[in-house]
Amino acid sequence: MDLLEGVGESSSPPRSFGSCAVLYDIKNDVYNRLVQSGNAEAVTNPELLREQLDSHFARLPASYGLDINMDRAEDVLLHQKILVRAKDPDNQPAYHVRYLENYWTRSDDVEGQHEFNDLPTQKPGGSLNNEGIRKHMNDFETCSKLEDLNLEVRQNFNGKEEIPAEDSIRRHDISHIPIHEVIFSTIDKPKLLSQLSALLSDIGLNIREAHVFSTTDGYSLDVFVVDGWPVEDTKALHKELGKAISRFEGSWSGSSRSKSAVEKYILARSKPEDWEIDRRLLKIGERIASGSCGDLYHGMYLGMDVAIKFIRSEHLNDTLEDEFAQEVAILRQVQHKHVVRFIGACTESPHLCIVTEYMPGGSLYDYLHKNHVILQLSQLLSFGIDVCKGMEYLHQSNIIHRDLKTANLLMDANNVVKVADFGVARFQNKGGVMTAETGTYRWMAPEVINHQPYDQKADVFSFAIVLWELVTAKVPYDTMTPLQAALGVRQGLRPELPENAHPRLLDLMQRSWEAIPSDRPSFSEIQVELELLLQEVEDAVAAPNER
Repeated sequence: MDLLEGVGESSSPPRSFGSCAVLYDIKNDVYNRLVQSGNAEAVTNPELLREQLDSHFARLPASYGLDINMDRAEDVLLHQKILVRAKDPDNQPAYHVRYLENYWTRSDDVEGQHEFNDLPTQKPGGSLNNEGIRKHMNDFETCSKLEDLNLEVRQNFNGKEEIPAEDSIRRHDISHIPIHEVIFSTIDKPKLLSQLSALLSDIGLNIREAHVFSTTDGYSLDVFVVDGWPVEDTKALHKELGKAISRFEGSWSGSSRSKSAVEKYILARSKPEDWEIDRRLLKIGERIASGSCGDLYHGMYLGMDVAIKFIRSEHLNDTLEDEFAQEVAILRQVQHKHVVRFIGACTESPHLCIVTEYMPGGSLYDYLHKNHVILQLSQLLSFGIDVCKGMEYLHQSNIIHRDLKTANLLMDANNVVKVADFGVARFQNKGGVMTAETGTYRWMAPEVINHQPYDQKADVFSFAIVLWELVTAKVPYDTMTPLQAALGVRQGLRPELPENAHPRLLDLMQRSWEAIPSDRPSFSEIQVELELLLQEVEDAVAAPNER
């Protein structure tokens, strides 16, 4: 597996995209089927169709190609059109509804288990093979697999329990269940599957299958096979979906907010004149790193080396702009030698960027894993103390980082470590609700994974994993996927304790990753322990030289 997956995966884990001989054959099969069927696009401009298919399959994970129903090859073009429609913020989510088939049933089983009889069944087939959810769901589901979607017993928005469609069929000896397919496309985000499921449930639909894919450019393609709509006609169902979507108003739009919307948030905290940066004064150099929604560049500003974090304009939506505004607000209020220094920001949407000091030493993640460095105990302790100082300062400032990991710990030219990347950091408000599953699964505290209330001790748990990483120079849970690791942590799994580590470090790790947050030490307490151990190590080294 690609261990770099652990660097940037968030609550919505990244997917791997690629092509292979099998996918090439699938694309060719789709193209040939379209030609054979006399599809207008295949006849009038076959070369353009090939290019469109190449582009379409390149945007989607390999599992999409493996899931295609070749009897409905033209549905690939339908998926392509829906994805195009989703680019328009006014069409989010873009959706398409169609009738698939009737399931004929009889209900003479007193236990309510329905048998299919020999009456004729319409079988036009759906867009995708029905093995999809069973075969690939763990690979590409857009939202957390850890949240119970509760698809069997549904409640409407008024809290009234709805009777599953199966119960109503029992009133008749022989009945049919119309099956429909609903296809959505919108900007991909955490918990999207939960949101779409709730939307379908809101109008009384039961999900039989779900095929969920994420594109390389930040969109989703979600195909649901449903029952619960009593008639074959799709016009009324299409209308009801539109009403349900409007009830979720504000949750879908990918349109960028105006410049004033970002500025209003920040203006509530300070005047921007002293930190608003003229984009024309920035000199952009090489790209240092890329994330799901932005890129980090080395650059120059007024003669000094800087790091410039650009937010990709095509990914801008309300949520991302809120995160940008939060990050700027937090960076403006922190100033500490172990926190990356904020220089300024450009808030003119859609050209949003944050400028910080340049850290030539790179991240601890790269230092450990790309260079395969095994740290000396004194250097390890020094790194840990630096992190504790930065984190204790943040906690005293009432800030939770929420994504503490070695990829977000940067080194300057003198190997001094500073805490960086406040994209998901938040001010902690007493009594406020913090978002669940925020951060990176391999470093995430169990209370965050479990959707339980959490506080600054969640950062302490993440530090315990960082400390383990500094000791072992390994990626946490490197034989597992991020989600497998998260599920394991929920059940009490922790990284295997290294055999040759200092016993006091092992004890500190174990106390810092305790399941009960209140049992974990604070960063000030951890710092004291690390400093005492470092002093003992330095004294032990100096002792022979004094003889």
